[in-house]
Amino acid sequence: MREARHWLITGVSSGFGRSIAEAALARGDSITGTLRKKEDAAAFEALAPGQTDACLLDLTDRNNVSRVIAEAVERHGGVDVLVNNAGYALAGAVEEFEEAEIRDQMETNFFGLAAATRAVLPVMRRQKSGHIINIASVAGLWGFPGMAMYSASKFAVVGFSEALAAEMAPFGVKVTVLEPGAFRTKFSSNSSFTRARRPIEAYAPTVGKICSQIASYDGSQPGDPERAAQAVLRLVDLEEPPVQLLLGKDAVQLHRQKLGLTSQSIDQWEDLSSGTDYA
Repeated sequence: MREARHWLITGVSSGFGRSIAEAALARGDSITGTLRKKEDAAAFEALAPGQTDACLLDLTDRNNVSRVIAEAVERHGGVDVLVNNAGYALAGAVEEFEEAEIRDQMETNFFGLAAATRAVLPVMRRQKSGHIINIASVAGLWGFPGMAMYSASKFAVVGFSEALAAEMAPFGVKVTVLEPGAFRTKFSSNSSFTRARRPIEAYAPTVGKICSQIASYDGSQPGDPERAAQAVLRLVDLEEPPVQLLLGKDAVQLHRQKLGLTSQSIDQWEDLSSGTDYA
């Protein structure tokens, strides 16, 4: 019989975090979930009293991330699965962003994720078990116009996860980075999708149009968050899970297209690339 696991999931108020939490609770696991609003915390704990533990946490508050997560882990005597889900997308042309906007994007999507991960690593290393699941995006494999800063943060998550997987393998700790395509998570219709505060008219017909299209896409994305959550449950049951996993047919198609273009570029410029070594 499968033993119940304890999960720590950042950002359980909505999106993938909420779907994964509900799926794990349904099969008898317990969850510590981080949220930013007190009312959301109460609603989360009401989902399954006795199985849910809500923590108020802003991932950009670097002084509190490690402390809050360490305290939560200690309360439950360890953690079996960490899901780094919390994040948002900053949309707009590179020239439109203020530096504070760029830094906030990286603070939440990358530095907050890294801090949460580092808080559980000593525990998982001592346990010689655990699974860290980082939610990136297909935008972490392909830089899309209008999403440069979001892509930058998710590229960082992918590289971080690949390196971490190799570091933690000797301790029996698994790491998987998820790269989902478009899912119906209300991602583009709430605070998870933020436009640059200082739009420039020159970009309205190009990047501005792309951002508007992304926002209007909400509700018609092909990906089902509940099916994605079931895929995550399958992942944590595997003895040897993949380090990277695409989610959604669109993600698979886009990545195959990217690999094909990359391969063509390598072939086209191989002489120039290879001619930079010492003779």
